[in-house]
Amino acid sequence: MTESRVMNFGAGPSALPTSVLEEAAKGLLNFQNTGIGIAEISHRSKEFTAYLAGAEAHIRQQLGVPPTHTILFLQGGATAQFSAVVLNMLARHRLLHPELDDNERVMDYVLTGSWSKAAAKEASRLAAGATVHIAADARTLSPDGTSFDRIPPHDAYTFSKDAALIYYCENETVSGTQFAHDGGDAASFPFARLPKGTLLPLVADYSSSFMSRPIPRLADHAIVYAGAQKNLGPAGLTIAIVRQDCIVDVDAAARLGAVPVPIGLAYKTFADQKSMPNTPPVFAVYVTGLVLKRNAELGGLAYYEEVNRRKQERVYEVLREGEARGLLRGFVKKGSGSWMNVVFEVIGEGAEARFLAGAEARGMKGLKGHRSVGGIRVSLYNAITEEQTEKLVAYIREFLQQPPAEQTLLPSETTKPL
Repeated sequence: MTESRVMNFGAGPSALPTSVLEEAAKGLLNFQNTGIGIAEISHRSKEFTAYLAGAEAHIRQQLGVPPTHTILFLQGGATAQFSAVVLNMLARHRLLHPELDDNERVMDYVLTGSWSKAAAKEASRLAAGATVHIAADARTLSPDGTSFDRIPPHDAYTFSKDAALIYYCENETVSGTQFAHDGGDAASFPFARLPKGTLLPLVADYSSSFMSRPIPRLADHAIVYAGAQKNLGPAGLTIAIVRQDCIVDVDAAARLGAVPVPIGLAYKTFADQKSMPNTPPVFAVYVTGLVLKRNAELGGLAYYEEVNRRKQERVYEVLREGEARGLLRGFVKKGSGSWMNVVFEVIGEGAEARFLAGAEARGMKGLKGHRSVGGIRVSLYNAITEEQTEKLVAYIREFLQQPPAEQTLLPSETTKPL
């Protein structure tokens, strides 16, 4: 079975470890010797509830989640969280400051790519009179004034004094920008510029980098959320780490004038019922649990941080070689590049098609860039091995040595329909 599998460098749903997929296949037929498949078993069964608790324990231990925060298993992906964070945090702000008019409330958003832009747009839809304040916009620093090609320096941020929430997206999959992990780096998140002397309403979208390395100052975050489909499991599961003061009575807030929060978006609904007010995505939870178990056996985040560091260094190294030869062009300013999604352009007429065709012929798929920006996108999620990364780097070097040629169709595009 494994011989027929290709190298999946796609941005998501992403590659999963082969050993996990093989174990998951067994669980589809017989989950933990119950004689019932995981897709069939009751989510209220003692076996599944214990499994869910185990997955939660793995996340808490591997990320170092403090007891002040609750881990929730949700659905709807980051898009649902664009709405949920606004509604829950505005409800919290209403309970804290019932005397304020709606137009006196503000939500801060940091724009570094397509997903943070989409989150801010949703906040504007749901603001109900509150102001959406753009605390920083990376596009204003780009040469053309429209591109998300860097992380803003610390002096580019202006945070509100008492915002209902402060939002940022840690890694942008489309543009390939990511906040630096080292707090002393100019491209790191500017924690020092945040308001002092308060429980920070800091919200972070970690969808495409969750569990790839530690989260800086996790305890200072109000909410961290992530879709599982990049580093943990199949699509359908969203994990949220929510500080307990942000799990509020949204109905009490509504009685004070806040926008009513749908039951499926209220964090309290899920916290009160241990993430199971309804049927959770049981198979996605199952695979995620298998990945978390494997992570722990390999050494947890310390292991993945070092492996992922080496992987991205190798890809950026060959990208710089291509840039020096005038054959490749990176989309992102040096120092702001993502560890998870390396985005670049292959220069020359027909060159991108030739690059993709050559990669596909060598068993490398999922490299075509997002439709909104084009180019090439190399996604280096946890399941991508160093061996696979080296094969890709070797192919890129081989491609850089080739003379220009006419545009070539991808092997998959030459297959005649039946």
